[in-house]
Amino acid sequence: MEFNHKPVMLEECINGLEIKPNGIYVDGTLGGAGHSLEIAKRLGKDGLLIGIDRDEEALNVARERLKDYSNTKFIHDNHDNIKEILEELEIDKVDGILLDLGVSSYQLDEKNRGFSYMGEAELDMRMDKTQKLDAKKVVNSYSEEDLANIIFEYGEEKFARRIARNIVLEREIKPIETTKELAQIIEKSVPIRGDGHPCKRTFQAIRIEVNNEIKPLYECIKNSIDSLKPNGRLCVITFHSLEDRSVKKAMVESEGVCTCPPGLPYCMCGMVSLGKVITKKPILPSKEEQEENSRSKSAKLRIFEKKGV
Repeated sequence: MEFNHKPVMLEECINGLEIKPNGIYVDGTLGGAGHSLEIAKRLGKDGLLIGIDRDEEALNVARERLKDYSNTKFIHDNHDNIKEILEELEIDKVDGILLDLGVSSYQLDEKNRGFSYMGEAELDMRMDKTQKLDAKKVVNSYSEEDLANIIFEYGEEKFARRIARNIVLEREIKPIETTKELAQIIEKSVPIRGDGHPCKRTFQAIRIEVNNEIKPLYECIKNSIDSLKPNGRLCVITFHSLEDRSVKKAMVESEGVCTCPPGLPYCMCGMVSLGKVITKKPILPSKEEQEENSRSKSAKLRIFEKKGV
């Protein structure tokens, strides 16, 4: 299948990064190189683009799409390890970092990856196909309590306990091996409602668990900010509230929160600011983009600028 992925809020991200021709930039979620291609176009011979992705298929596509740009490095790894990656490359600080979080359109649409509840495929959901934990293991080996907690926390699904109970009952008869089998269990567990497909929340929750998308995110944002040069910028696109809360929390804390009582002539609490949140309210896709690309509808862009010298 062709790796098609429309980069969300492309212009807003490029503007947000304030790209310098001789700068060093990291695309921590390289995907199909939609954002990276535009970054690379703006770099001169002394600039550098570092593309990171945990999906080897995405890296192969990105290499082909960026083949005309020699000032690029491709890293098969997780953006959560950004500090270690930069240390390995012997790079101290960078001018900008972009993170486009969540699952790509390609991963959703490629049936054999097992991300989608439409159709039938083997339960997988791994962004990195070299890792051991997949959706099949989560569904068939996690306790009922753990499944319920994951579906409730990561999917914000109010019928989480009923879904988890029915999963356990079905797997006692036979292992749950395909997306269709899991979808049928969920559909029988959730009443008809008007907030989208009944499987959406549970599939999202299991995908997040498989790929450990939330737990390291706060530290990832903090590490990314620490990896910026003075006046460097971090742009982060989120697609659901759990991601957005972690990103917002890390950015606000990095900006610094004064805890002094009001009325004091100067700050005495020892607050240290690493920079400023450029987007007091997140940037949202335009109406035109939401109409053209339905998967952009839930996207939010937050931007942080590192403190200057």
